[in-house]
Amino acid sequence: MAKAPPRRRSALAGTHRVPVLPVRDNVYFPELVSTLLVGREMSLRALEHSATHERLVLVLGQRDSAVDEPAAADLYRIGTLSEVLQVVPMPDGTLRMVMKGLSRCRVSELRFRSGYFSCTIEPVAETAGSNGNVEALRREALEGVQQLSSLGKGLVPEVVEALSSIEHPSLLADSIMNHMPVRPDLKQEVLEELDPIKRLEKVIKLLVGERQVLELQVDLRHRVEKELGNTQREYYLREQLRAIQDELNGPETYSPEGEELRLKIEGAKMPPEVMEKALGELRRLERAHSSSPESMVIRTYIEWLVALPWSHTSEDRLDVRQASGILEEGHFGLAKVKERILDFLAVRQLSNSLRGPVLCFVGPPGVGKTSLGRSIADALGRKFVRVSLGGVRDEAEIRGHRRTYIGSMPGRIIQGIKQCGTKNPVLMLDEVDKMSADFRGDPTSSLLEVLDPEQNRAFSDHYIEASFDLSAVMFIVTANLIENIPGPLRDRMEVISFPSYTEEEKVHIGCEYLLPKAIQEHGLQPDRFTIEPDALREVIRNYTREAGVRNLEREIATVCRKSARRVAEGFTGPTRVTQASLQQMLGIPKFQRSSEADNGIGVCTGLAYTEMGGETLTIEVSLMPALGEEPKLTLTGSLGTVMKESALAALTYLRANQDLFPNQAPFRSDVHVHIPEGAVPKDGPSAGVAMVVALASAYSQVAIPLGIAMTGEITLQGRVLAVGGIREKVMAAHRSGIREIILPEENSSHLDELPKEVTSKIEFHLVSHVRQVLELVLRVKSS
Repeated sequence: MAKAPPRRRSALAGTHRVPVLPVRDNVYFPELVSTLLVGREMSLRALEHSATHERLVLVLGQRDSAVDEPAAADLYRIGTLSEVLQVVPMPDGTLRMVMKGLSRCRVSELRFRSGYFSCTIEPVAETAGSNGNVEALRREALEGVQQLSSLGKGLVPEVVEALSSIEHPSLLADSIMNHMPVRPDLKQEVLEELDPIKRLEKVIKLLVGERQVLELQVDLRHRVEKELGNTQREYYLREQLRAIQDELNGPETYSPEGEELRLKIEGAKMPPEVMEKALGELRRLERAHSSSPESMVIRTYIEWLVALPWSHTSEDRLDVRQASGILEEGHFGLAKVKERILDFLAVRQLSNSLRGPVLCFVGPPGVGKTSLGRSIADALGRKFVRVSLGGVRDEAEIRGHRRTYIGSMPGRIIQGIKQCGTKNPVLMLDEVDKMSADFRGDPTSSLLEVLDPEQNRAFSDHYIEASFDLSAVMFIVTANLIENIPGPLRDRMEVISFPSYTEEEKVHIGCEYLLPKAIQEHGLQPDRFTIEPDALREVIRNYTREAGVRNLEREIATVCRKSARRVAEGFTGPTRVTQASLQQMLGIPKFQRSSEADNGIGVCTGLAYTEMGGETLTIEVSLMPALGEEPKLTLTGSLGTVMKESALAALTYLRANQDLFPNQAPFRSDVHVHIPEGAVPKDGPSAGVAMVVALASAYSQVAIPLGIAMTGEITLQGRVLAVGGIREKVMAAHRSGIREIILPEENSSHLDELPKEVTSKIEFHLVSHVRQVLELVLRVKSS
C-alpha cells in the first residue's frame, strides 16, 4: 500500500476535550485546507475557546441543515479534528476562518456548556486494505473526475491536475469528495468509511451516478435547444415568407394542412359568401404561426364551417299510411297531435315548398311529449336532435359566443344541426318554459328569430358570423305551462295540448307498452311473467297519482325487479302478479282514492292546475273572536298575490251580502284561511268559488257535502268567470273519487272534450253566480 501522509501526533495522543464547531450543508476532510464563515453564537464561542486548546476544534456535521440551534442528537458522531490557521473578522459580525483538517475522530462524550459544545475525542485509525487493485481504482476515480469536468460540473482543470498528482487512496478519496457538489449525508458516509479502498470505491460509485445524471441533463438541454432553435428558425422563415408575399402580392406557398382544408371547404357546398369568408380565414391561417393561439382559433372556426350541413338534407318519408302506423305503434291516444303530423305529410307530398312547422307541445310531465318527438322524426325519416333549455339563462347558449372570447363556440341550435349532419332535422327544444333571463340577456328573445319562419331562413349565430338556413327544420317546443312562455314567442308557435291520461288509458298503456318494455329490460320471460289488469289498475289508483305514466313505469319496474330477484334465487315457476300479492312487492298504498273526508264545516275542496297536471286543493277556514276593533284576515299556505286577492274578494262579497245569512250575527270575527301543503307555492284565481263556499260554511256553520269539488274565478258582484285547465282539473277530481263538480257556465264547451268514462261517473253543475253555488252546496236561499 502507498505510504500515508504524516499526521499530527501531538493532537492525537490519548483523549482530548476540544470545542465542537457544528457545520451544515458541507463536510470537511483531513489534510485539506478549507475556508468557512462562522456566524452562529455557539460557533463563535467554540472558536473563541479553541485558542486555549492548541487552536484545535472538532468539526461535526449536522444531520438536518434546517436546524438553527442543534442539540447533541442533531450532530454526527464522527468528524474532522481541525487546526485553526487564521480568523478574520467580517463587517457583518461574522468570522472568516481558515482551517486545516488533521484527522478523523470519534466523539465519546458530548456536552453543551457556557454556550457551546465540547467533547472528548478518540482518534480513529484507518484500517489496512489490500493494495492489489489500488492503482486501478485510482485511475478509475481520476477518469470519473475528468468526465465530470468535461460535462461542466464545475471541476476546473487546475483541480483535476492537482487530483492527478495524489497517490494515496485515502487522500485522493477525501480530496475528490471535498470538490464534488453532492449532498452532505453522502459526504458524511465517505468520511465515516475507515477503509481507504472501500472509501475510494464509494467515491467511484458517486462519480458514476453524477456522470449519468449530468449526461441526462446535457441530453435534455440539447433537445430543448434544438426545439427552440427549430421554432425560432420556423418563425423567422415565416416572417420572411410573409414579407416576400406582401411584396409580390402573389398566392401562398403550398401547405399540406392548408390544401386539406381548402379541399374540405370546396366540398362543403357552402353558399358563395360563406365560402369566400372561409377561404379568407384559410389565408390568415397559412400566414399565422402554427403554434400561436390565433392559428388554433382560426383552425377551429374553419372546421366548424366545414362540418355544418349547408346543403345536405335527408329525404322525407312521405307515405302517410306508413307514418300513421309508426305513430300508432309508439304512442296510444294523442289523436290531435298525430292528425297534425299526418296533415303536414299530406301537404308536403303535394308541395315541396312547405316550410317546417313550429309545434309547441304543452302538457304535464310523463304524457309523452319528448318520446312523441322521436316518433315524429321516425315517421318523417328525419334525424332527431333534442336540445334541453331548462335552466338556460344566457343568450349565448342560443346564439353562440363571439370569437373574441376564449373557448367560444356556437350556440346550441348550430351545435344540434352539426350533430345530426342534415339541415332538415326534427329539432326539439325541451322545457322552454323553464328558461329565465338575467344580466347576460334573455334567451327567450333569441328564440324569436329561430322560431319565426320569416326570419330563420337567415339565422345568424354569433360564432359562425354567417347566415344559416333553418327554414327546413321542423321545430318542436315542449313546455309544462303555456303561461310561462312570453306572448311574442307563443305567437310564433302552434300550440298542441297534451291531456292527462284517464285510468283506462293508463291501463292500456301499461299493458301494451310499459310492461313489455320492462320485461325485456329486466331479463324476464314474457310467457312466465304477467301482471293482471286488476293489479295494474290497483297500482294506478293507490300507488301513483299523476297526469302521465312516469311513476307508473317506475312501479312496474319495481315489480319486475322483485320478480327478477326471485328468479335469480332459484325460483323456476311462472310469476303472476295479482291484486292480493301487489302489497308484498310495493308496500302499503301511497294514496287513498276517496277524498270525502276533506269536506266539512269551513273545509272545501277546490281544483287547481299546475305544471304537474291537475290537483285537488283543500281550503280550510277558521273563525275567531276579533281581538281588535276591526276584523282581521290571515292567509297562510304559501299563497301567491292572485290567490290572496281571491280570498279578499270572497270575504268582501260575503260581508256585502249578509242578507244571505239572516239568522247569523254580523261578520265581526277574525278569519284565518289556510291551504295545506304550506311548503308548495300556490297562485291563481280559480280558487275563488271554493274560498267563498268555505267562508260561507264557516260563518253559517253548515257542513259542505262530501264528494263535491269546485273551481271558478269570482268578482265582487258574485259573477263566476271561466278558468283554464278544465280537463286536467276534472281528471284530478276523477282520480280522487270526486262525484260532483261545480264549473263556470262559460266553460261548458270544455265538457265535450272529456272522456265518456269520466263524465259518466261525475255529475257537473254549471253556474254563473256565487248565489247558485251557495244554494247548491249550503242550501242557502237567494232573496
